[in-house]
Amino acid sequence: MTNLRMGQRKKKPSKKKLILRTSLILIALMVVSTGTYAYWLTKKAEEAANNAYDKDNTRVKSDLRESAVKPMTDNVSILFVGIDDSEKRGQGSEHSRSDALLLATLNNKSKSVKLLSIPRDSYVYIPNVDKKDKITHAHLGGTNATIDTVENLLNVPVDYYYRLNFDAFIEIVDALGGVEVDVPYELHELDENDKRTVNLKPGLQTVNGREALALARTRKQDSDIQRGERQQMILAAILKKASSVTSFTKYDNILEAVGNNMKTNMTFNEMKSFFEYIKGGMPNVESLSLKGSDDTSTGIYYYQLDEPALVETQNILRAQLGLIDNNLADNSGEADNAADTNNTEGSGYNSDYKSNYQSDNNNNQ
Repeated sequence: MTNLRMGQRKKKPSKKKLILRTSLILIALMVVSTGTYAYWLTKKAEEAANNAYDKDNTRVKSDLRESAVKPMTDNVSILFVGIDDSEKRGQGSEHSRSDALLLATLNNKSKSVKLLSIPRDSYVYIPNVDKKDKITHAHLGGTNATIDTVENLLNVPVDYYYRLNFDAFIEIVDALGGVEVDVPYELHELDENDKRTVNLKPGLQTVNGREALALARTRKQDSDIQRGERQQMILAAILKKASSVTSFTKYDNILEAVGNNMKTNMTFNEMKSFFEYIKGGMPNVESLSLKGSDDTSTGIYYYQLDEPALVETQNILRAQLGLIDNNLADNSGEADNAADTNNTEGSGYNSDYKSNYQSDNNNNQ
C-alpha cells in the first residue's frame, strides 16, 4: 500500500525538466571528458617535446645574444630546417642537405610573425668551411653550421630551431586531416620515396601529407622564390588548421609525429609560451622573400642575392626583433614604425657583432 491517497498519482517530471536535466548531465560529462583529455594531451605533449629535444646540442644561446631570451617577454626567432634524411640519401639527419629553410621572427608585443623563405641555392658565405657555396650545403656540417650561416647572412640571432624530416611533415598534415592550399599549376611530381605518384590539378583544394610535400619541394615549373612562397603558403595553412577548434582532438596524432621525427633546442616550457600567438586564432603572418637572380656562369646553378634588397630584409627582421640601430637601419617607414613598437630591453643583443659581420662580408665578397 502506498502513502499516496486513493486516486492520486505521482507526478512525472515535465518534458522540459527532463531535457534540462539530460543537458546538464551531458554538459558535465563533456567538461569532465574535455578536462581529462586536456590533461592527457598535456602529458603527451610533454613526452613528445622531451623526445624532440636535442640533448646533444650544446648551443645554449645565439652568439649574437648577450643573454638567453625568454619567449614570454622577448622577441625571438625560430629557424625551420626541412631535411631529407631518408635511407636512400644515406647521409643521416645531422649531415643531410637542407631542403627548406624558413626563418620566423616573432614580436611579443604585437603577436605578429614575419616569415622569411631562404632559397636553398642562395650563394652565401658558410663560416663552418670558410667559403661561399649554396646555403643548402651548410647543413652537411650539421644544424649549427646552418644556423651560423643564416645568422651571418641576415645579421639577426637565431634563438630556436626546428629540424623536421619529410616523415614529420607528411604525418603532421595527415594528422590534421589535410590542409587547404591553392595549387598553382598541374603537378606530376615525385613522392617522398622518389616515385612519381603525386598528381594534382590547379586550384584551391585540400591536400594530404604526400601531396603537400611534393608541392613544397617541386622546382621544375617556377623559381626558387616561388618555391619559397609555396612553402610559406603550406606552413600558413598548417598553422591555420592547427589553431582551429576542430583540430583539438587531433593534437595527439600531431604530437606523436613531431616527437618521432623532429629535433629542437626548445624545451616544453618554452613551447608553451608560444601558445599566446595562436590562442586567439591564426596570428598575423607576413611573408618575406630574398630578391636575387639566377646565375649559371660557372656551369653550376646559384641564386645570387641582391645586396641592397638583402640589407632591406635584414632591417625588417631586426626591427621585428627590436634590434634596429642607427648604423644598420634604413629610413623606411616600416622599419621606423617597427622599431618604435618593439622593446629592446632584455633582448640581450650583442651589438659588437655588427662590426664582425661587416668585416666577414667584406672579406668574402
